[in-house]
Amino acid sequence: MPRPVNAERRSELLKQVVQQLQHDGLAQMSLSPLAEAIGTNKRMLLYYFGSRENLLVQALNASRPDAHAMFDDVHDTTSMRKAAQSLWEAITVGEQSGAIRVLLQLLSLAATDPEQYGNLAADTVEVMIGPIAAAYTRLGHPAEQARAAATLIVSGLRGLCQDRLVTGDVARTDAAARRLITDAVAEAT
Repeated sequence: MPRPVNAERRSELLKQVVQQLQHDGLAQMSLSPLAEAIGTNKRMLLYYFGSRENLLVQALNASRPDAHAMFDDVHDTTSMRKAAQSLWEAITVGEQSGAIRVLLQLLSLAATDPEQYGNLAADTVEVMIGPIAAAYTRLGHPAEQARAAATLIVSGLRGLCQDRLVTGDVARTDAAARRLITDAVAEAT
C-alpha cells in the first residue's frame, strides 16, 4: 500500500515552487533545477505533484487572485467598481503582484507554444472571466454582454499591469485602470 501524501509538506513545497516561479519565471522551467532551488529533488516533486504539468497547474491555481471572493458579492455598479479596483490592486501592489508575472509569461508561452501551454492559459483566463461575467449578469447584463465586459476588465487590467511592469509608470497605469473600470462598469442597457 502506498504511503499517504503528507499534505503539510505538499503545501509547503507548493508555496516554495510558486515563489521560485515568481523569481525565475516558467519559460525554462525544468523540474531538476527547480527542485534544487527549493532544497528538494525531482523525485520528491514528482511524488507530490505527479508531473511537471500538474505541478504547474497547481502553482498557477495557488497563486492567482480569487475572482469568486472578489466578485461573488457584487450587487450594484458601485460594488462592481470596488471589486474591479480590488483586482487591480491585487495584481499590481497586493498579494498577486508577483504571480501576475508568471501569468503573463504563461499567456506569452501559450501564444508561441499552444500545444504545451494553450489549454492551461485558456483555463487560467476563464477562471477570471467566469465569476466577473456572473457578476455582470446579476447586474442585468445579457450573458454575451456580460462575458464581453468581463473580458474587457480582465484583459484590460492585465494589459495595463504588463505596461506598468515594463515601463514602471505607476501614475499613468493607475489612471488608465481607473478609467477602464469606470468605462467598463456601466448600467445594463
